[in-house]
Amino acid sequence: MRIVLQRVERASVRVAGIDVATIGSGLLLLVGVEAEDDAVAVAAAADKVLGLRVFPDQAGNMNRNVVEHGGEILVVPQFTLAASTRRGRRPSFSGVAPRAVAIAVLGDLVTRLRASGLQVLEGRFGEAMAVELVNDGPVTFHLEFGASEPSSRIPAPG
Repeated sequence: MRIVLQRVERASVRVAGIDVATIGSGLLLLVGVEAEDDAVAVAAAADKVLGLRVFPDQAGNMNRNVVEHGGEILVVPQFTLAASTRRGRRPSFSGVAPRAVAIAVLGDLVTRLRASGLQVLEGRFGEAMAVELVNDGPVTFHLEFGASEPSSRIPAPG
């Protein structure tokens, strides 16, 4: 699973010109689900997203997480994040999760994020979406979990 996490002042998603989700201060997550992603990757992703200290404290230091900040979360499925661009000029989508798997993984992620008590909204899977945001900072991180995580591709010694 690959996630681009952005701290935002506000963010929204439109489908066919109609607003389907809008948040205020919080996090925008662009999420690419890979074929090997499972409950372990989802749990790690939810824990990281909820615990990552990217919001300023009273001194202006990034010491608060989204829960402490009382922010909102907008989850936008973006299968292109799971593509490989290592070879050639055409992205390879061979590692992207099949539709049914991706929908289930994203649903699990949203459920886990909502368990925090925060408002968590979603873009629409498989739709052409217009995503609008005001990046706060700007603060943007690229997170990887499961098979895409660099440390998981390094063979164990011995």
